[in-house]
Amino acid sequence: MKLLYFDDFRLGVLKGQRVVDISAVVRDIPHMGPHDLISRLIERFDTYKPRLEQEVDSSDGVPVQDVRIRPPLPRPGKIVCMAVNYLERPGAEMPPINAFLKSPNAVISDGDTIVLPDAQPTIFEHEAELALVIGQRASKVKAADYQDYIFGYVNFIDVSARGLGAPPLDSFFPIKSWNGFAPLGPFLVTADEVPDPQSLSVKLWVGGDLRQDFSTDQMAHKIPRCIEMVSSITTLNPGDIVATGTNHQGLGPLQDGDAVEMEIQGLGRLNVNVSDELKRQWPRETRAQKAAREAAQA
Repeated sequence: MKLLYFDDFRLGVLKGQRVVDISAVVRDIPHMGPHDLISRLIERFDTYKPRLEQEVDSSDGVPVQDVRIRPPLPRPGKIVCMAVNYLERPGAEMPPINAFLKSPNAVISDGDTIVLPDAQPTIFEHEAELALVIGQRASKVKAADYQDYIFGYVNFIDVSARGLGAPPLDSFFPIKSWNGFAPLGPFLVTADEVPDPQSLSVKLWVGGDLRQDFSTDQMAHKIPRCIEMVSSITTLNPGDIVATGTNHQGLGPLQDGDAVEMEIQGLGRLNVNVSDELKRQWPRETRAQKAAREAAQA
């Protein structure tokens, strides 16, 4: 099932290319706002699933192009991001497992705009990632049991402002947590629709140019280990997000006027724009292209 928020944060299910409004089905769930409703639905999903399926089967819905898509998880309780979690070259050494927290207020979604702040980084970059959505309270989970705790998956872009200066500016929080630095969506796909999350194609385009193109099978620390490690430190709750990292070779600059598209196999396509009042510019090349250029000039 593909869950999404649309228009004035009405909850829906994507049915082909149409959206079925399921607000009436879930209106008896006690909640305070859209962020609370989706988390509580996730927690009770097994109970509500038959009623949701019946509503979807009996309704034609409306064309998805006629609605405004909102973040499927408007304000997660936690966004945990795995750091340096891909084996990016043949023979690469296994990196140590590591993670950081990203502000839930950074979330935007399909059709929204990343507004680059007036901070002075050396560059703003995109990081296309597979994100896991937690389905039940998870504390000290064993790797072998990880599937019991994953509700679904979503496209996630970890936007970064690199090189802000000496610490504390050049640390994870100011690099990662500006408003708009966590695009996700366009919908939340339940785990039953993703048979093998460890073999998904991940792609990201900027201005129609393919920059990132890799597979989740390149993860250094696989999903079971990520869940085990994160839940050993902090309790994860329904609706929390764990972003699994990216292959850095395709990272490149984000700047004013850019149209960014991201797609993970089976999770739809996320489209966001970029705005920068300062109109800053960087060479339009990926990290891999820059390394190759500098090697040729050496």
